Amino acid sequence: MFIKLLERIQLTIGAIFLSIFFITIVIQVTTRMISISAIWTEEVANYSFIWAVFMGAAVMLNRREHFKFDLLLKKLKGKAKSTLVLINDLILLAFSFAIFYYGIIAVQNFWNYNWVSLSEMKMGYVWISVPIMGGTMVIYMIGHLINTIKQFNREEAASS
Repeated sequence: MFIKLLERIQLTIGAIFLSIFFITIVIQVTTRMISISAIWTEEVANYSFIWAVFMGAAVMLNRREHFKFDLLLKKLKGKAKSTLVLINDLILLAFSFAIFYYGIIAVQNFWNYNWVSLSEMKMGYVWISVPIMGGTMVIYMIGHLINTIKQFNREEAASS
């Protein structure tokens, strides 16, 4: 239940930032056509796209729709397949935790940097998307690990 709520929140945030990206690009194209310089549109478009992609990446990891090589996974069955899924989940958990940890460091280092075109805005608002993505990926991967271990135990009990 918590995972589904978290995913819905991330999808909503991603959709909002994707909408901001689209609207900003339309404004940028329109202002260029009428020879008005709106330099802020480039930064807003870039940073809103970053937020949309990072929120979507975490959701894709949760849905197991991220980029993967599944040739071996499709050939395996039973306990061997569950073992490979467990190993993959552990690797993804370590990677997600690294993103979370180093994302926090990046936010701390770059928080007080300002945007070029909108000097009132702090770069920390952009960088905070990294540990949010990493943290939610950790939560999603822990959920996957719990389910994989339960499945592994069921298969082991069935083979006994």
